[in-house]
Amino acid sequence: MVTTSTTPVKQIAAGFHALSDPLRIQVIELLRSHELCVCELCDRLQVPQPKLSFHLKTLKEAGLVLTRQEGRWIYYSLNLSQFVVLEHYLAEYRRFSPILPTRYCDSPPSINIS
Repeated sequence: MVTTSTTPVKQIAAGFHALSDPLRIQVIELLRSHELCVCELCDRLQVPQPKLSFHLKTLKEAGLVLTRQEGRWIYYSLNLSQFVVLEHYLAEYRRFSPILPTRYCDSPPSINIS
């Protein structure tokens, strides 16, 4: 697995786990343009508050959203720096992983001595 010493594997795994649910993806999409409070998210997604709170907690624990409290209301916004961490993790595969030819189980691995 490609990781950097400054990015813990658990942080990366939590980010991808949080992005693995369709409802959480919808939340992320709504937060792309501006912050929203829980009631606005519930209205737009047409889900009950307890269900949405579970998903928002997952996103927050993964560091993908930030919260701000104003009076009784909690507002959510994207934490873009965590998205950058995930983006960099994936970019490492694109840059440094060779595309290997298909190898079948009954054929020995080819060794390239150059």
